[in-house]
Amino acid sequence: MITTLISVAYLLLSILLVGFKTDQLVLIGIFNGMYYSSGITRKFITGFSIFIVYWIIFDYMKAFPNYTFRDVHIEELYNAEKTLFGITTATGRVTPNEFFLQHHFRAGDLLSGIFYLCWVPVPLLFAGYLFFKDRALFLQFALAFFIVNMIGFVVYYIYPAAPPWYVQEHQFNFIASTPGNTGGLKRFDELVGAPVFQSLYAKGSNVFAAMPSLHSSYPVIVLYYGLKARYRYISIIFAVIMAGIWCSAVYTSHHYVLDVLAGICCAITGIFLIERMVTRAGWFSGFFKSYLHKII
Repeated sequence: MITTLISVAYLLLSILLVGFKTDQLVLIGIFNGMYYSSGITRKFITGFSIFIVYWIIFDYMKAFPNYTFRDVHIEELYNAEKTLFGITTATGRVTPNEFFLQHHFRAGDLLSGIFYLCWVPVPLLFAGYLFFKDRALFLQFALAFFIVNMIGFVVYYIYPAAPPWYVQEHQFNFIASTPGNTGGLKRFDELVGAPVFQSLYAKGSNVFAAMPSLHSSYPVIVLYYGLKARYRYISIIFAVIMAGIWCSAVYTSHHYVLDVLAGICCAITGIFLIERMVTRAGWFSGFFKSYLHKII
């Protein structure tokens, strides 16, 4: 009864806030289907509810654009990037994004797209593996993922920021209705002959959410828990993916180096909080044990 009521409430609230979308029915179908199918699928979807809640909050951000709460930082972030990480060229000092815009190459375009496609599937696949291998570690990983995102979302509203491609397209002018943009990932779509990133960025919640780069946060979480689980060889792959995503974020003009560093800081902060709260006596430790009991 509770599960059914939650599903109905989610659908009604979603229609109210962001309008009806078939994605909502798909999510309800998957959740209810797995919840009622068997004991193991119920435990699985209960554990993954943490990721579902994150997705719902992310989707609802469309109803509350961060630029309606605070001014968007465009020029000051650009100037800070150029001052701290600028590259001197024959035509003057440019940001790393501007440098790669002028000096991109086919292999870089292809690799950046491949790495960027890893930013959600890799954490989810690793979470699925941990669920069947070590559920206590799975829960720590899932909660760290959630907390890191919440930290990032809070910063989005405290410090709305335009991505580098926005400056390339609109200079320092604020245009609230600006749609999502593939940036340098457009070159990947052209190489593979399919609108891979064009379709993804058309569903973006907010253009002015570049700081911090959560694309850069996720691989840090994955690598940390890969090392904690002592998966040495796969952790090497995680490290390569992490470095690839960081470089791709800048190469494709989706993030400044400052955004990437902020994303890394968010990941470290979230991991530290989870590790500390789980091991110390208190309400969170009790919540953790109760949740773990439901999925074991």
